[in-house]
Amino acid sequence: MSDASLPPDGLSRRVLRSETFIVLALSLGASGVSSLISFIGSLTRTGALKEQAATLNGSYAPGRPWLDLSWQLFGIATALVPVLLVAHLLMREGSGLRAIGFDRTRPWPDLGRGTLVAAGIGSAGLAFYLAARTSGFNLTVVPESLPDVWWKYPVLILSAVQNSVLEEVIVVGYLLRRLGQLGWTPMAALVASSVLRGSYHLYQGIGGFVGNVVMGAVFVLLYRRWGRVGPLVVAHSLLDIVAFVGYGLLAGRVDWLDRGVRILRTPRSAFPVPRGRCARRAGRPR
Repeated sequence: MSDASLPPDGLSRRVLRSETFIVLALSLGASGVSSLISFIGSLTRTGALKEQAATLNGSYAPGRPWLDLSWQLFGIATALVPVLLVAHLLMREGSGLRAIGFDRTRPWPDLGRGTLVAAGIGSAGLAFYLAARTSGFNLTVVPESLPDVWWKYPVLILSAVQNSVLEEVIVVGYLLRRLGQLGWTPMAALVASSVLRGSYHLYQGIGGFVGNVVMGAVFVLLYRRWGRVGPLVVAHSLLDIVAFVGYGLLAGRVDWLDRGVRILRTPRSAFPVPRGRCARRAGRPR
């Protein structure tokens, strides 16, 4: 599949450039900037990176579960507004999100391909993270620190799906389509998409950046092969669900998880934003 296509009728490349900038500024581009600021803060803080924590899903109202749940659901819902914006913008081309393969026309192939991708990337990604943290290039990532309440695991699953939809629709489907319409070469678009994905994971450390750049390149190649972001959303969702829910179930029971948490100097996240992997965490009270 080629990224390049003609701009929508009546829209100049200048308009498309402005549109793309606005979409990224409202979502993952802003997360990339906040992630860089967070990483600088970690580098200048006393102590090694691996002695600091990056908490992906934490409480916003400790001891007040219903208020906490309200903030969690509010954050998940508002994080998807940029996806709605992208859908609206793509409707000018007459196809909406179908143009990037995010629809229900091929659910079983999307599920099968996504599961295979998740299985292939998951084990390699975990090994890379452990190596990066042990080497001192990464913070200790704590996938969740939510209270033990009835909504904990449903919220973690919703958070994983939200992350996946936001990232794959914007960083792969939408961005590659727009860069192709703007005349970027396939290689330049691949690099831009991959580096953007790495940038908003930089709050985790160098390992988080490099690992996600590599994952981003793989996802771009798979998108071009299949012409759909559906399998990528499935793969990303499964990876995050396993990480979030698995940590919640196994923390305190698996030695290597406990060792990672015990070395931390602080039990809270080192970063005000983004809490987690996407832009939805910005702007909410801690």
